[in-house]
Amino acid sequence: MNLRERHHVTVAGRGPASMVFAHGFGCDQNMWRLMAPSYEDRYRTIRYDLVGSGRSDLSAYDSNRYDTLQGHADDLIAVVREFAEGPAVVVGHSVSAIIGMLAGIKAPELFQAHVMLGPSPCYINDGDYVGGFSREDINSLLETMEGNYLGWSSSMAPTIMGAPDRPELAEELTNSFCRTDPEIATHFARVTFLSDNRADLPKLHAPALVLQSSDDLIAPLAVGEYMARTLPDATLRVISNVGHCPHLSAPAESMAAMNEFLCELAARGGRGRN
Repeated sequence: MNLRERHHVTVAGRGPASMVFAHGFGCDQNMWRLMAPSYEDRYRTIRYDLVGSGRSDLSAYDSNRYDTLQGHADDLIAVVREFAEGPAVVVGHSVSAIIGMLAGIKAPELFQAHVMLGPSPCYINDGDYVGGFSREDINSLLETMEGNYLGWSSSMAPTIMGAPDRPELAEELTNSFCRTDPEIATHFARVTFLSDNRADLPKLHAPALVLQSSDDLIAPLAVGEYMARTLPDATLRVISNVGHCPHLSAPAESMAAMNEFLCELAARGGRGRN
């Protein structure tokens, strides 16, 4: 199976640079439908499904390859090399923000900038670091998922989505979670929630926008502030939004923050700060 089929790659738009959209846990590329088309007049847009998600080739999911996030980062590098034209801006949601960061560290020549929606380099509280969860919280979450993934999905998806005035979005996320193979989902969840990539943050020298919701159970404000302090070239933008999926529940606000960042990037000639 070729790379396009393996990741169900969708390419649209035109422009001298590319914008790659990478979805979060339990989701697929359709989650970008409210944002990606708005950039097709300026960028070559690339959407893809992480292996194990959406319409990707599920048979390509290798628990050894994907036992760390670097396996997914290597996939992103391959997608950019094959489908991107010009410098690439990677737009990553949640865990894919960290996947994008790891790809940018390994192959910095491919990535012009990073847009990170609700990122977290470590979900577990550690000393002065506030990740939002205790180790016991994460262990309990993983045990529940492994014991009853569909039940976990139905109860947690609405909480993760937030957007209390948009119940259809919570239903969409629930359905997306439930379509994911439970064995793959629980393995990916364990890799995601137990990863600690704090030491990698100083290695990313490309400009980054950390886009934070004002009320996010999964990535609280303290995490966004930590990332903005630790990344060498980061801008933090907090938008008024309840939930972990601002690209769905607050797309206009998310794009306004992105557009401001992209304009600043263009003014700097696409380079990082001196």
